[in-house]
Amino acid sequence: MLTKFETKSNRVKGLSFHAKRPWILASLHSGVIQLWDYRMGTLIDRFDEHDGPVRGVHFHMSQPLFVSGGDDYKIKVWNYKLHRCLFTLLGHLDYIRTVQFHHEHPWIVSASDDQTIRIWNWQSRTCISVLTGHNHYVMCASFHPKEDLVVSASLDQTVRVWDIGSLKKKTASPTDDILRLSQMNTDLFGGVDAVVKYVLEGHDRGVNWAAFHPTLPLIVSGADDRQVKLWRMNETKAWEVDTLRGHMNNVSCVMFHAKQDIVVSNSEDKSIRVWDVTKRTGLQTFRREHDRFWILAVHPEMNVLAAGHDSGMIVFKLERERPAFAVSGDSLFYAKDRFLRYFDFSSQRETQVIPIRRPGSSSLNQSPRTLSYSPTENAVLICSDVDGGSYELYVVPKDSSARSDSLHEAKKGLGSSAIFVARNRFAVLDKGNNQVLIKNLKNEVVKKSGLPVPTDAIFYAGTGNLLCRSEDRVVIFDLQQRLILGDLQTPFVKYVVWSNDMESVALLSKHTIVITNKKLVHQCTLH
Repeated sequence: MLTKFETKSNRVKGLSFHAKRPWILASLHSGVIQLWDYRMGTLIDRFDEHDGPVRGVHFHMSQPLFVSGGDDYKIKVWNYKLHRCLFTLLGHLDYIRTVQFHHEHPWIVSASDDQTIRIWNWQSRTCISVLTGHNHYVMCASFHPKEDLVVSASLDQTVRVWDIGSLKKKTASPTDDILRLSQMNTDLFGGVDAVVKYVLEGHDRGVNWAAFHPTLPLIVSGADDRQVKLWRMNETKAWEVDTLRGHMNNVSCVMFHAKQDIVVSNSEDKSIRVWDVTKRTGLQTFRREHDRFWILAVHPEMNVLAAGHDSGMIVFKLERERPAFAVSGDSLFYAKDRFLRYFDFSSQRETQVIPIRRPGSSSLNQSPRTLSYSPTENAVLICSDVDGGSYELYVVPKDSSARSDSLHEAKKGLGSSAIFVARNRFAVLDKGNNQVLIKNLKNEVVKKSGLPVPTDAIFYAGTGNLLCRSEDRVVIFDLQQRLILGDLQTPFVKYVVWSNDMESVALLSKHTIVITNKKLVHQCTLH
């Protein structure tokens, strides 16, 4: 898990990502709604008109609006550009758990402890439908991303799917008399309205959350029986497909990840779990010491998630998206989708060079982290986090015809980072003993060299030299003479980029870029 941003605050009950800007709304148990820029890590605004906890919050897809629902039985629609609440929708008779805008109609769906779900038209500011049928608190309700459906979860141990197709007719304004007459009849005698389509039974305790899959006819739910359940539906019925077990306490929220076949769930057991939907197994678990998790949000466009807990929230990615790459002259080598690929800048052509064997492990973050290329040997070193840090050495075939027939087995070894340092020589970091092993292309150790500082990664720094990274400094070390050529205190360095003439180097940290000469003499810092 890659944490991008963290906040410390009162308990976070509701979260919503903005579709276009790097913003996230967090609604708190204290009644405050915070608007954060998670890329810059700054609090942009706060809204505090609700009386008591605010459990639900949601950004509009295209308008500068968001909606919130609180324990004061009020639904408020806000304009964040005007920094104010535009109006309040009244009607619920108990705490409001969730609120959500419809993706195209001017509707809001809300779920409440008064055992009802309400659908509101926020343009006419009226309630257009009350969905009754649950006989305990309704913990959440949301629109289907494409179809005229709503899914809801309740402490009555059921998940319900509602057909709201008939509401479209209600939104159309009845202009001619006959329509108006039939509309009157409908209103008087309760005609076409939202109807329950399926009732999903299977949880043994109250259900806290249910959500649709963005594209497939699937539903995922999480409940106080500590289980995450997958359901499938067709035109006529819905049925339970599987149960994911592992949480040790109430499952508070659960979602499908749009880009991958995974489910993310969080719980009062202080953990976030990632599940593989196809294999139906747990992939990863992230734990906190003291904080129970309450809410999850998935970004509508990007690969980021957020989770709210007892003392704040985190915005995170499940795995790195930046591929491992190396630039050599007019070309780029990079690893993507199990292949080493080669891109020629001048012709703008991309070719798959050789397949990279992926480990048979099922967890995330096993993709290559770094890649080092030796033009003289035409060889590639690929490092990943497999087995706690390991490398694979491939020799790239010269011509494309030899490629498919003779697939060279990769030479492998353990080490958290490995780079080429000279012809027929590469260095492998042995973190445990704080030394580097110099090896030849046959993968045989030629010599060992202790390092001058506690090092957690090594980078290329010219032939025969290493740039060693530790927590708060970098050092350039000459392997032949075992001398320190340069030493500089910096924030934690993530990437190292050399100029073409190898005279200066850029050290990239999370919030700064430090530029120095080849002896690590500081030249400038960019924030």
